[in-house]
Amino acid sequence: MNSSDYAYLSNYGVYTAMVLFAVAFLAHGIDVAFSVRNLEEKTQLDFTRTKRIGDLGTVMIVIAFVALFVAVIFRGISAQRVPWGNMYEFSITGALAFTGAYIYVLWKYKIKWLGLPVAIAVLLTLGTAISILYVPSAPLVPALKSAWLVIHVSTAIISGGVFLLANCIAAAYLVLDRYESRGARPVWALRLPTLETLDQLSYRLVAFVFPLWTFSVIAGAIWAEAAWGRYWGWDPKETWAFITWVAYAAYLHARVTVGWRGRKAAWLCLFAGSTFLFNYVYINIWGTGKHTYSGL
Repeated sequence: MNSSDYAYLSNYGVYTAMVLFAVAFLAHGIDVAFSVRNLEEKTQLDFTRTKRIGDLGTVMIVIAFVALFVAVIFRGISAQRVPWGNMYEFSITGALAFTGAYIYVLWKYKIKWLGLPVAIAVLLTLGTAISILYVPSAPLVPALKSAWLVIHVSTAIISGGVFLLANCIAAAYLVLDRYESRGARPVWALRLPTLETLDQLSYRLVAFVFPLWTFSVIAGAIWAEAAWGRYWGWDPKETWAFITWVAYAAYLHARVTVGWRGRKAAWLCLFAGSTFLFNYVYINIWGTGKHTYSGL
């Protein structure tokens, strides 16, 4: 097969993953909806009738992860390089990292309930990648032809996936905290973990991946010196990557030294995540500077 064939296979892999994520979204949605409906017939939630549907959603996410992994590999083969040289490739690889982080946490902490927002987030990311960010496979621009592309960008993608999963959990914390401050949880939220569990899980994810993000920022500075003769130039992407680092460092510092927990910590986690998303969306697509590699 030639490069064009692998490019087509990569595209079909992304489309297949989107279909599977859509099925997962429907399955998890039905799981929640019918569990709530059963409450009208009984005095407590009954998940037995929908357990298989919820499990189906989880299986679909795992299979979608495999399909997306294959799509990313084929994209790299078609371009004869690592598959994160533009915004389209960064987006599909980022969706892969985000899904992988969810599957790992699902295996370790049993958070199947998060499958619904995860499926929505990945569908939005892949839909945007296919409809707006897509560019054909092409060689790298000269500035990206470096071993640091593999090191710096791969660590940034993994860090971003875990950060955003932590943000989803922090957002769930704030929603549940708002309900509980007014009284009992709503019916659909009765199966979710306690607020303390959500708070701790979000913190553990950030604490786990923060050293990797630190390494990514440092690797980016080393690459900048090799490519442009300076470690730091206040380029918009460099600046916002550092702002993200400061924001997450502040989050960890506030928890460890000041003792922030709960609502304050969740809001700070979401703020830090918003700086990452701003860098990923606005700076990458509409920003100016030396990091304009969106391919658009």
